[in-house]
Amino acid sequence: MAISLVSTSNELEGYRVVRQLGVVRGLTVRSRSVLGNLGASLQTLLGGNITLYTELAEKARQEAFDLMVQHAMQRGANAVIAMRYDANEITDGVTEVLAYGTAVVVEPR
Repeated sequence: MAISLVSTSNELEGYRVVRQLGVVRGLTVRSRSVLGNLGASLQTLLGGNITLYTELAEKARQEAFDLMVQHAMQRGANAVIAMRYDANEITDGVTEVLAYGTAVVVEPR
């Protein structure tokens, strides 16, 4: 079964939840490379968006999201509701990103 819907809300308009399968999650841990830190440091001198960190953050979120979706599919879900992200710095330069939500089976109303 494929995941067709992921939402931060607790309900999906036009669908009804027929079964809740529990919490699903995707976790990734990322570190910044020495070269990445150097490049980002140079970008901070110019101000504005620090694209190296933006790209790293986006890749980490996408990986965590994809892992969460895989976990939901393994549980037999076709949707995830109440989806959230969380991020914590484990140690200097090492960050974990967690995507989590409730795996559900939905059907159109």
